[in-house]
Amino acid sequence: MTDRKEPTFRESVDLMFNRAVALMDLSPGLEEKIRVCNATYTVRFGVRLRGQIHTFTGYRSVHSEHMEPVKGGIRYSMAVHQDEVEALAALMTYKCALVEVPFGGSKGGLRIDPREWEEHELEQITRRFAYELIKRDLIHPAQNVPAPDMGTGEREMAWIADQYKRMATTDINYRGCVTGKPVNAGGIQGRTEATGRGVQYALQEFFRHPEDIAAAGLSGTLDGKRVIVQGLGNVGYHAAKFLSEEDGCKITAIIERDGALLDDTGLDVEAVRNWIARHGGVEGYPGGSFVREGAKVLEGACDILIPAALEGVINLENAERITAPLIIEAANGPITAGADEILRQKGTVIIPDMYANAGGVTVSYFEWVKNLSHIRFGRIGRRQEEARHQLIVNELERLNRGIGDAWDISPDFKQKYLRGAGELELVRSGLDDTMRTAYQAMREIWHGREDVTDLRTAAYLVAIARVAASYRAMGL
Repeated sequence: MTDRKEPTFRESVDLMFNRAVALMDLSPGLEEKIRVCNATYTVRFGVRLRGQIHTFTGYRSVHSEHMEPVKGGIRYSMAVHQDEVEALAALMTYKCALVEVPFGGSKGGLRIDPREWEEHELEQITRRFAYELIKRDLIHPAQNVPAPDMGTGEREMAWIADQYKRMATTDINYRGCVTGKPVNAGGIQGRTEATGRGVQYALQEFFRHPEDIAAAGLSGTLDGKRVIVQGLGNVGYHAAKFLSEEDGCKITAIIERDGALLDDTGLDVEAVRNWIARHGGVEGYPGGSFVREGAKVLEGACDILIPAALEGVINLENAERITAPLIIEAANGPITAGADEILRQKGTVIIPDMYANAGGVTVSYFEWVKNLSHIRFGRIGRRQEEARHQLIVNELERLNRGIGDAWDISPDFKQKYLRGAGELELVRSGLDDTMRTAYQAMREIWHGREDVTDLRTAAYLVAIARVAASYRAMGL
């Protein structure tokens, strides 16, 4: 146990920001402009439910408008408070800059436990919250575009989009007021799993660089790597599923609210997810062994640790005992600033949240572009692409007939080559390219500067430099 004071999430973000700007040549005025949160709106509204009026408190923070619209999720949690929302909004600014998505940073939250309310009650609450934000242009396709976060999903985004449409009846771009919608309500294929898919692409890119693998004390590829996942929500589930099914990783432990499951041979992620959906936790699951003290499992032996739930789960109290050589932050702020320092001194490589969970905002950007263009990706070009490929296959087959069937095109190749890219393939391609490009920008600083020894500082340096460049271009 340490006597050092644990920084809050807001303080952690500020400390990490300060560590990066100390290595930059920014004027004090510009540094302060980038650091501070521009505005936070606090709303308290009443909804008549169950025979009485219930008052709810919500927030929408705008951290930086160096680019507009600003972007950031809305979370439903009893832990929501102004400092947390402002810290998350700051992270969104840096995250968007790092992955070159043309948005400023924003975040929203509502102090509510969604499990305490029926669906029709949640709809009333969500619509009233949306009404309060819409009438102040804090939800608007050109100014502020929310998305799902902890406690919200496609359903809530569809309600918000419909509420905006009711209030802005002549806005042809109304669907662009929010992202993360169901596909049949203006959403985009691949958005639901986007953050988890981004975590997979981030690890794939990391493992393309032998120098980086060696820095983590690992070797080889993702195949066979032992992975511990904390939190099997939307992000943790999809990251674990893709890594185990497509990359050969073994999910040796899954940590949830009520405890953890362990199995050295690898857990069946889909089966565990289904069990949680039916029973509300992992206790009683017939495969693997159950451990009540889930937090202790974070310290277990593995190759890769994926904290994918709440902030601050790795802190001053347990950082010394974390044994994973590589940690990828699928959640926002799962490692406090104090713990980050301890882990860096131990030589742990951390792939930071600002980069690792940027898959969600990247695909949200694609959805927003789709909504403004009013056309599904691939609709115009897909069949023309197939026709061009068919010309090549036909010509190869004609040449083959001319030389007496000396070789033949395999049916599998023909089928794959002829299929033009649809929306899902294009979304995945765009996300993969985004994650690769952003990682390369980080590692160039990580390996290129002697005063930068970790990926988090490198990520902040890339992001802050891009935000600063935007402000300078605006004349600030």
